[in-house]
Amino acid sequence: MQIAFHIGANCTDEDRLLKSLLKNADVLLKQGISVPGPSRYRTLLREAIQGLKGAAPPADARDILLDTIVENDHVDRVVLSNGNFICIPNRIFDNGVFYSQATAKIDGLRQLFPNDDVSLFMGIRNPATFLQETFARSKTDQLVDYLGAVRPEEIRWSDVIRRIKKAAPEAPLTVWCNEDTPLLWEQLLRRIAGVNAQVELTGKDDMLARTVTREGIKAFRHALAKDPPRSQAEKHNRIAALWDEHARPEQLEDEINLPGLTPETIQTMIDSYDDDLAQIAHMPGVKLVMPVG
Repeated sequence: MQIAFHIGANCTDEDRLLKSLLKNADVLLKQGISVPGPSRYRTLLREAIQGLKGAAPPADARDILLDTIVENDHVDRVVLSNGNFICIPNRIFDNGVFYSQATAKIDGLRQLFPNDDVSLFMGIRNPATFLQETFARSKTDQLVDYLGAVRPEEIRWSDVIRRIKKAAPEAPLTVWCNEDTPLLWEQLLRRIAGVNAQVELTGKDDMLARTVTREGIKAFRHALAKDPPRSQAEKHNRIAALWDEHARPEQLEDEINLPGLTPETIQTMIDSYDDDLAQIAHMPGVKLVMPVG
């Protein structure tokens, strides 16, 4: 069985990828791809992984889990998604480590599905806006208490990804920047679903539609139907032109307000993101999806 698992990160697409995939559940099922509702597996998998406690799962655990998760017969691929898979926002900096639970969670997933073709998918975002959003959703009053021993300017996605790959070296990992999702949405849907451009999907511009006016998205859809882009680069250039004329700035620009951090620290966090992405792009077994054009 192919198991495609979108594992987060927290405060990235807010389940919008899953919602767009669920819109296409019937179409995908005809291709042998199951997109179950999250209630069928999120709690189930969390409890199964927690129940391992370092031990091997029962021999029949894998079959029992898949029988519960997948309703249909003749399925070759199952698509799962949970933005809180590694942990909830309140625990992101536990033990003085950024996503300290990543290794245990991915190792648990590997143990539950040891002989299946597991692929992982993860959206990341600018550390400054990420910290702002996750802190706002935590149960902590002070940023210094939320971070614990972690220095904000030392937050690195590459560290987390390195630990994920060490826990499951055989599982390919696809990574993208949350800031790029309006440009990459259709690509991400197809990569996670495992289908090519010949399979017609709905919701291909769901994320883009949130960033522009109604008139803008209507004109964009009409233009694409009349003259389809010949490449991803051409499509991305058209989206850039669309933003120039019809953007909703409040959906594209994040205002950063992190009490307790100096402007210099925040800028260091922002600047470190590009360097971190350069490292991620060269990691074995990791595919960093970025816009072209």
